[in-house]
Parts: sequence; C-alpha cells; structure tokens
Amino acid sequence: MALTAGLVEARLAALRERVAAAARRSGREPEAITLVGVSKRKPAEAVAAAVCAGLRDVGESYVQEAAVKLVRVAELLGEEGPPAPRYHFVGGLQRNKARQAARLFQVVESVDRLPLARELSRAAQAEGRSLEVLLQVDLAGESRKGGATAGELPRLLEACADLPGLAVVGLMALPPANPDPEASRPYFQRLRELRDSLAGRAPGPGLRELSMGMSTDFEVAIEEGATWVRVGTALFGPREG
Repeated sequence: MALTAGLVEARLAALRERVAAAARRSGREPEAITLVGVSKRKPAEAVAAAVCAGLRDVGESYVQEAAVKLVRVAELLGEEGPPAPRYHFVGGLQRNKARQAARLFQVVESVDRLPLARELSRAAQAEGRSLEVLLQVDLAGESRKGGATAGELPRLLEACADLPGLAVVGLMALPPANPDPEASRPYFQRLRELRDSLAGRAPGPGLRELSMGMSTDFEVAIEEGATWVRVGTALFGPREG
C-alpha cells in the first residue's frame, strides 16, 4: 500500500483515538500522553504529512539519516506551514555522533552510560542549547539493545544531574519483542516503579516522563503510566530496509 498523505492522516487519527481510549481506561486525560511518531527508514514526505496532520513529536533512530531527512522536512513544511516538530533520538547513540545529535534533536531518549552523557553535555554546550534526555533501562538483560541496569540507574542519574546542558526528564525501556501486548506489562510496571523510587533524586523538572510502548503494546504501556509512546509501524507502515 502506497504511503500517501491521506493514509498517514487517517492512521494518525486512528492512533489518537486508541491513545485517548487507553488513557481514559487508566483514569488519565488523553492530553497527558505524547505520541512520538517514529519515522526511521521512512521518507521526509511521510513525516511532513504527519506533521501537517498535527503530529508534534517525531522520533528517529539513525543520526546520518536524520541529518538529511530533517532538512527536507523543513523544506516541505515551508515558512507558511506548521512549525517543525520536536525531534527525539530513540536509537542507540555512539559517542562520536553526540555532537551531531545535539544539533539535530531536542530530546535524546537513549542515554545509558556516563561517557555518552558527558559527550552530549559537551556537545549541547558547544551548540548553545539544552537537551532533554531520558535514561534507558535494560529490564530484561538484553544488552544488545543498550540500557543501564536497574542497579546502575541511581548512580547514572546522580552523575547526569550534574552535567550542564542536559535535563534528565525521565526513563525509557524496550521490553523483549513479543506479539502479545500483555507480555510487556510487567516491564512497564517495573519501569514505573523505578521512576517513582528515583523521582526525588532528580533536580529541575524531575523524572516526569516514562517513554515506553510501541505499535504492538502502546495501549498497555499507557495503562501502566507511559507519558510518551513511540509508534512507528502503526503510523508509517512496516519499516523498509
């Protein structure tokens, strides 16, 4: 199926309805949930269509891809179009890409080690800006996905809190892939518990955000307290390449 602007708009509307329903089931307002449309391997035209339809947050996983795509999205939106979205980096980040990431993104969701945080801090200061960051937590022992362990998290949070140019605003996790959304629920519960246990240790805005849940399980994530959900396939279709 061709990815047309009309299809993207229809999918976004359907997703918003599902987000709102999940929020209400958990006694929350739909406005408390931010939908992050993850557009890796998708064309700039699809991103621009989603932004024109009202998407305000866009996630990318590859710095080099984003460097080209974000320029094209800005061209497509033009001066008379909607403002640029808030861009989230949601993939694994290498230290040598930190400077570029600090230039392109407003949020980095995958900070999982102190050397990376320090590099992002230096890069943000060099760019004259502040980055919102989330600490990625490995709750399932899947080291290939990245993430600090629950035991490492308090020390990482304490160290990051002192880094200029960074504002630690929450936690992120990637549960093991499973076609059953309910299989993710224990991991979402655990991340919420970790956030709540550490909330008093974070300065400034505190750990207000929980980024958890993707296309297959975002409704369960919302029921368990997610404030950001990262949805790619359900919005833009299956990833290509």
